Amino acid sequence: MSETESTSHTPSNLPERSIHILDFEREWTRHVGAKEEAISTQFHVSSARYYQMLNAVIDTQDAVKYDPMLVSRLLRNRDTRTNTRAVRTTNHHNEEATN
Repeated sequence: MSETESTSHTPSNLPERSIHILDFEREWTRHVGAKEEAISTQFHVSSARYYQMLNAVIDTQDAVKYDPMLVSRLLRNRDTRTNTRAVRTTNHHNEEATN
């Protein structure tokens, strides 16, 4: 049984669009083409706006209740990207200070 099949989704107070966003994140690799193209086609928003909406959704307890494994993975990925950016910025500032 795959991760998507084994995850049980409990009824939640999430708005329908938030549910669609989480479902899309779980299954987007099944879509043909690039993720940005699928975002545009399915949600009719830019990729930047989609990721703003996604980040707002995964910060809610209702999202955690809806799909705890997915939200945990998305939060972990976001934290990794944030930390990587912080390290890059710090290294850049340190390089400028030594020049």
